[in-house]
Amino acid sequence: MTNKATDKLKSDGWKIVETTGFMHLIGPLWERMADGLPEFALLTEDKHHNRRGLVQGGVLMTFADRTCGITARFVSGRPTLATVQLDTHFVEAGKIGEVLVSRPHVVRSTRSLIFITTEVTVDRRCIAMASGVFKILKNE
Repeated sequence: MTNKATDKLKSDGWKIVETTGFMHLIGPLWERMADGLPEFALLTEDKHHNRRGLVQGGVLMTFADRTCGITARFVSGRPTLATVQLDTHFVEAGKIGEVLVSRPHVVRSTRSLIFITTEVTVDRRCIAMASGVFKILKNE
């Protein structure tokens, strides 16, 4: 991760999200609030490359899943949710060194399910689109 890129993220109001497990391996994940909702960023590094030297599709799917899941927790106020379905469409290749951004949008929220979409973008380019369904779980 370059100091210049992280300095730019910090100066633009992004803060690192504390993560564990698999997301910790992919991150750091960045977050900031915009219009009352969270938006997320991921600075792609060499560890994110596929055999062609571009951003691996699994990174894009994980980023979309996690950012939609965090948003589902945020809007529901519930601590425990599970991804029931995640559909992903790869639109364009992401390049190593680019900053991916996800701005999840809640389509509908019921007592037990939350439907969310997001576009993963780099500047004005759409890299991937995802829509997910998240189940609100009973607190254990």
